[in-house]
Amino acid sequence: MNMNKTDNKQNNPAPAKAISRLNKGMHPRNLHNAGYDFEALIDCYRELKPFVSRNDFGNLSIDFASPKAVKALNAALLKHHYGVDDWDIPQGFLCPPIPGRADYIHHIADLLAVKKASKSQIPKGNKISALDIGTGANVIYPLLGVQSYGWQFVGSDVDPVSIDNAQQIFARNPKISRKLSCRLQRDPQHVFSGIINPDDRFDVTLCNPPFHASLAEANAGTARKLTNLAANRAAKSGQKGATKPTNIDTAVLNFGGQKAELWCDGGERQFLHNMINESQLFASQCLWFTTLVSKKENLQPAQAMLQKLKAHEVKVIDMHQGNKITRILAWTFLTAEQQLLWQKYRELR
Repeated sequence: MNMNKTDNKQNNPAPAKAISRLNKGMHPRNLHNAGYDFEALIDCYRELKPFVSRNDFGNLSIDFASPKAVKALNAALLKHHYGVDDWDIPQGFLCPPIPGRADYIHHIADLLAVKKASKSQIPKGNKISALDIGTGANVIYPLLGVQSYGWQFVGSDVDPVSIDNAQQIFARNPKISRKLSCRLQRDPQHVFSGIINPDDRFDVTLCNPPFHASLAEANAGTARKLTNLAANRAAKSGQKGATKPTNIDTAVLNFGGQKAELWCDGGERQFLHNMINESQLFASQCLWFTTLVSKKENLQPAQAMLQKLKAHEVKVIDMHQGNKITRILAWTFLTAEQQLLWQKYRELR
């Protein structure tokens, strides 16, 4: 009997677990390097199951052009990998891709690493204080930073609805609820002013700037993404003809995000200009200022401005996700000696 069972297993091996692969090039500590294990995600978050099916290659996946499917995937990822319960956002608010957001957090951790005995030590725990500019209703960076490294966060936003939802998410997770405080930016023309208090000290600031200059431009960008998704699906399945998704108008509204999330007057370049200009006013209160720069052509003007303002150190960190490259621009006004003093003071907190 035992031999028969063994023979059956050899003749009919269990099917390999289908895991949706992500693009290579992510940070080595990124939990999503191996892709999406949809079976494990469904076991952890049953609400994801209706959106999961096998694609043309036989792998489990979702329709990434569906706002509801993407939101369910995000909730499942946060619950399975980061222990975050009941994550949700209001309809029409930005639903971020978590793997790419996690990359930002891990690169920032490397930036803050302290060299001890010829080794780099990633700082963890409550002694690291981070400021997330434009935290959004999804409050994704604080969630990832808290659960990956135990950091403390302040999240700021110009939108009261976003602030309220961010606070609700943390309140529904008692183990991390004390690691986030939110501040409403009452003047949308400012970035740090009105948010950083005189007695604040932040080890790092983060930001994913709105990169469109108008609502029409933002909607057009979202429409292009959805059309590209449809075209990729059609190409993989061998279909020809129209590639515009039938629900594109509704999807644009759902994926578009709010004004402060995706667009502002002057677009990303103007936002970076305002941010950099204000950062010098808080030069002694922040160890590192950082921001994503989505458009390559906006990087050189930002670097030129930092040089003009005499930033002591400027770094550009490339994040690779397949063929896509996103840049982190980081700068500090503190000298090397002042940075060491900051690190020593941090240990005494």
